[in-house]
Amino acid sequence: MAVIFSHFHTPSITMVLPKVASCFCRSLFSQSTIYNHQLLHYPIQNPIFNFNSNCQRIRTRVTKFSEASSVTDVISSPNLVALEYADLKLPINCEEVGNIRVRQHVNPLSTALSVPAEVPDWNDVFKDSSLPLMVDIGCGSGRFLLWLAKRNIGSNNYLGLEIRKKLVKRSNFWAKELSLSNTHFMFANATTSFQQLASSYPGPLVLVSILCPDPHFKKRHHKRRVLQKPLVDSILDNLTSGGQVFVQSDVHEVAVDMRNQFDSVPDMLHIDVIDPNFGCDPDGWLLNNPMGIRTEREIHAELEGAKVYRRMYQKGT
Repeated sequence: MAVIFSHFHTPSITMVLPKVASCFCRSLFSQSTIYNHQLLHYPIQNPIFNFNSNCQRIRTRVTKFSEASSVTDVISSPNLVALEYADLKLPINCEEVGNIRVRQHVNPLSTALSVPAEVPDWNDVFKDSSLPLMVDIGCGSGRFLLWLAKRNIGSNNYLGLEIRKKLVKRSNFWAKELSLSNTHFMFANATTSFQQLASSYPGPLVLVSILCPDPHFKKRHHKRRVLQKPLVDSILDNLTSGGQVFVQSDVHEVAVDMRNQFDSVPDMLHIDVIDPNFGCDPDGWLLNNPMGIRTEREIHAELEGAKVYRRMYQKGT
């Protein structure tokens, strides 16, 4: 993911507001419908957190308004990330990792990342390696995957791939602190490692996500983008029938590039074709995030007023 934020203390829902006559509180979040979708043609529990079809996730932010202050003065992305993931109760300090400041942009074509990651003993990594697997490519801080894993213990396994070692180390530390035996993070370049990792896993691969990857804006750097044809082919080769791929970006050009990669595959259908409950805008982008939780980059982008472009595909039987 392009931008990673460190963990902050969860802000209290009750805030002391200045005695300004014009100040008042209101919710900054609108209600967003979260769907309850099962993997079609595949008799296992969906790795996406299952909500009732009429369930609405309400996120309430308390803030203040006055003639002298604005929303951006009061609310920051790190605070919103902490609020979004508050129920994880992640420890802030991780002595094993130390200073967690990392480079936001890493060249995946560097020599250090050209060597495929060693395939782990899956029975050591997961308590039950026969469970369906979700892989998050470019998992960043790992909070997104930890949130999903905590809600699907005993149903699915979760593997995060990231090319920044410190983030991987801290993510595994957090997984251990949360006693999540269904979650593991690896320092790996998906381009060179995904095929052997996915093909060696004993259980079915049911979901792959690529969420807000590094855009590499310059044309000469487009070859560094994570989703290239070899990776697309590896995903398709290993994804089980009825398995899903979820991609999103707040950069339209990157989102279109990922969309074109999967739209060109006859065996991959966009989810709204299979299930009309997944609403799309006139351009075919999903109206809502179907995962039940936003990524850190997604939170940052939406705070700035940017649109997040989402697509979800399902492999035919």
